[in-house]
Amino acid sequence: MSSSAFGIDLGTGNIKIYNDMDGTIMREKNMIAIINKTTLFAYGDAAFDMYEKAPGNIRISYPLTNGVIADIKDMQTVLRSFVNDLTQKGKYNGADFYISVPKDITEVEKRAFYDLIRDANVKAKKIMIVEKAIADGLGLDINVKTSQGVMVVNVGFDTTEISILSLGGIVLSKLIKTGGQKFDEAIRNAVRKEYNLIIGGKTAEKVKISLSSENAPEDGIIVYGRDIVTGLPVERKIPTDLIETSLNENTNSIIDNIKLILERTPPELAADIYRHGIYLTGGSASLRNLDRLINRGTNLKVNLTEDPISTVATGLARIINEDEFRPLAYSIEGMSPHR
Repeated sequence: MSSSAFGIDLGTGNIKIYNDMDGTIMREKNMIAIINKTTLFAYGDAAFDMYEKAPGNIRISYPLTNGVIADIKDMQTVLRSFVNDLTQKGKYNGADFYISVPKDITEVEKRAFYDLIRDANVKAKKIMIVEKAIADGLGLDINVKTSQGVMVVNVGFDTTEISILSLGGIVLSKLIKTGGQKFDEAIRNAVRKEYNLIIGGKTAEKVKISLSSENAPEDGIIVYGRDIVTGLPVERKIPTDLIETSLNENTNSIIDNIKLILERTPPELAADIYRHGIYLTGGSASLRNLDRLINRGTNLKVNLTEDPISTVATGLARIINEDEFRPLAYSIEGMSPHR
């Protein structure tokens, strides 16, 4: 049995692949580990486990930066490895590939997503492009083909994409370089400044996730790092207030850019957004109190889905499976949607 289609959401932090053969969405870290400069050592979650721990002969990296492909060869290796994993159970004769791309990137950067799949040796029969915000809307169970105005804010690993949707298209869009990684950096900087303590990126990410969980400790979170003064490994309890305060600059940046887009939104669409609120998605959308801060900054209701990291892949699944939405995907030739 051959898989007929894959829906691919290449995030900077995570790669999500919808597999039409069994209706599942695979989600792993978008990372690669190369040993001795040329040999694939690990990819996905396995590569992330080694991150910040590997010896000098193992290079571990993210193939995407700021939502665009930084190393196409590494990205092809990761994509090919995952497609091979997903198809090894049966005979694979090739598939159609639907890939989401940010709106606010150049034509050359969009073309790179197409070239990635074409040259990755994954037996692509057809390659279709879907604008990320459109897939996001569909993944939120919104019929994006109606005239209703919809605001989607996708907070990712490296970037936040703010979009206004209507009639199957994107009316306004802005991509800003603020996301989960900036949150992690802010936590690391605050801990270093306050406690003379150096912590790794993975530790900062764990702190952020712990803070955002339902069972987050109110008094503080234990971290392990290296004391700058003594050079020795130590344990510290970091107060919750310090972590939350460290994130203010980045959350304010997101809110300011949401307000900027709202100021440019046509009045009729703005009225729809006022009625329905803002839809918050993306891997970093679950950051503690982010929805409340956006609500406070805009006076608009904020809708946060249960699984914000998978909404784009869910939307791609709908485009693959529902005839009504298939025209929202377009071929790279001519670089414009067929509507």
